[in-house]
Amino acid sequence: MADWIYVDNSNVFIEGKRVSAVKQGLVPTIWDAFDHNVLDHGYRMSFGKLYQFVAGNNRAETARAMLFGSRPPENDAIWDIARRVGFEVVTHDRNFANREKKIDTGLVTQMTRDAYRNAAAGDIFTIVSGDIDYVPAVEQLRADGFQVDVIFWKHAGRELREAASNFIELDDHLDALRA
Repeated sequence: MADWIYVDNSNVFIEGKRVSAVKQGLVPTIWDAFDHNVLDHGYRMSFGKLYQFVAGNNRAETARAMLFGSRPPENDAIWDIARRVGFEVVTHDRNFANREKKIDTGLVTQMTRDAYRNAAAGDIFTIVSGDIDYVPAVEQLRADGFQVDVIFWKHAGRELREAASNFIELDDHLDALRA
């Protein structure tokens, strides 16, 4: 049995900043943080701690751990840090409007490719994201007999939480994941 891990970096990081904003008392609820675009800009997540939490949270050896995100400025060492702690890193350029593109589809493409080319019966797929765009892939993998766990903040999309084999909340681990 092996665990295949796929992390949507921007999704988990930005939403962690919202969770931290609530914890810091900047807004009363996560929904207020959304409505007023309030983030705790001082919150930084440790890739090493995230990797240890996700990989250590499962009962299987890690077959692959991939981190998907937007290409940072050339002088930014963020992805080098992620590589050093065990992630394979996949980055894509932002579009002309500086919006992140290709992350969700890239993650789903790699995850399904691994499922149907490399995985064995009993393997676990773990997605670290709360985006409901992943629901069709999760449902298909589950229908094909795979366990699909989702790890994210408790405000993850309801449909994704329900589609997953298991949903693991990060909220209680906010400080433990801090860089």
